[in-house]
Amino acid sequence: MTMCAAYGQSAPAPQPTTAAIDGVWLGTLAAGPQTLRLQLHLQTGAPGAQVCALDSLDQKAYGIPCGNVQQKGDAVSFEVPAVSGRWAGRLSPDGKTLSGTWTQGAPLPLAFARQQTALQPPKGEAPALEPAMPAVPLADLQGVLDHDLAAALKGGTLAPGTGAGVTIGVVQHGERRILTYGASKADSVFEIGSISKTFTGLILAQMVAQGAVQLDEPVRALLPAGTVAKPAFGNEIRLIDLSDQHSGLPRMPDNFHPADPANPYADYDARALYAFIASHGVLQPADAPFGYSNVGVGLLGQALANRAGKPYPQLLEEQVTGPLNMRDTSVTLTPEMRTRLIAGHDAEHHPAHAWDLDALAGAGGIRSTAADMLTYLEAQLHPDRLPATAQATPQGKTLPAAIVNSHTVHAEVGPGMHIALNWFRIDATGSYWHNGGTGGYSSYALFNPAADFALIVLSNTGPGQDAFTDRLGQHIAQRLSGAAALSLAP
Repeated sequence: MTMCAAYGQSAPAPQPTTAAIDGVWLGTLAAGPQTLRLQLHLQTGAPGAQVCALDSLDQKAYGIPCGNVQQKGDAVSFEVPAVSGRWAGRLSPDGKTLSGTWTQGAPLPLAFARQQTALQPPKGEAPALEPAMPAVPLADLQGVLDHDLAAALKGGTLAPGTGAGVTIGVVQHGERRILTYGASKADSVFEIGSISKTFTGLILAQMVAQGAVQLDEPVRALLPAGTVAKPAFGNEIRLIDLSDQHSGLPRMPDNFHPADPANPYADYDARALYAFIASHGVLQPADAPFGYSNVGVGLLGQALANRAGKPYPQLLEEQVTGPLNMRDTSVTLTPEMRTRLIAGHDAEHHPAHAWDLDALAGAGGIRSTAADMLTYLEAQLHPDRLPATAQATPQGKTLPAAIVNSHTVHAEVGPGMHIALNWFRIDATGSYWHNGGTGGYSSYALFNPAADFALIVLSNTGPGQDAFTDRLGQHIAQRLSGAAALSLAP
């Protein structure tokens, strides 16, 4: 029995809950002779202060972000993306017990009892949450993070000898800061993993604005003739369904069998993708719920490339990175970028191979730097203030409207969260976000138009059970907002 994380997966971040389930809950997960104590923190408050976090007490893992919290009557559920786990059950009439099932592979019974106070970690270990402080001005952020990251730098995720590093970019009211910790540099190149999906969503918005595709167009129409049959009945999967993660497609294709597990996506080409979709079909299940799908967004990227008549990397440059003058953002590394690609590591700090994505590049194949990602996020905050280069091409002229349209929500992810064109939106705060993970890298991006700030966290360590990169991104947003912050200690 384990709470270990799975690579390359992204899912909704912490969500607000209702007062009925606010508090601290303690449960014990049992599988034969093995037991694991889990402590759940649920808290709602002022916008930006919502917290959902899980402590795996016996594994000494604190503040693991949980999200997609849902409550309807006495039915309650939440997800823990970092460990690919989900809990679903019911609140007792007296409000003192949450009884249900934990699913992380095989389902196991797991009941939580309400606690008056949280169990604190042993001396020397950090609690899950740190007290709120007044909203931190951007000029003071480095001093605050130096303090908050001290334990991680001394003996935790960023400790000397691990090879780990993070590069953080923050922009607030037009002012930028790039901070580095550990082994990274300000201009280090990282794999951004599933944040690539937001670029694919923007390419979709661009091609809609240019009249090349329609949101409700069947994806079948953008695939080579004869690839897949039209469903005999019911609705078929449209481009919008792929982008808003309501296609009904699985997370990964069933014909994904990497020749090299260290570089698993390198040999998954268009032929394999078309074989999968031909076998699976394009029938959209009735009332398809939110279901995070790497193959779905990968299929969207391939389909858009087909319609444009050029490879996805070229389409990305033409539609987004070229107009925004993002010279350090691409699927294929230039020789100069390769010299700045920071070496990746898995969650246990072992060297990890970089990932090369072929047909699924639109789902997770982009590499970038903090500076370029700030340019991208500033464009999200202020599409009316794009660089002068944006007006130099026809694609740049449609980009402002496309960015605005890419923020329009199309579907619900869960209570308190919606999804636009691959951006998740936290309704209570108005923030848009996405995260990413590959074998040796993890990332987290967030922007809030109303508060006029954005942030990017890039790490050369793959996702682990402590979800450090996600926690750091959320921690920074909480510090900027004056909210209680997830702990960054080991």
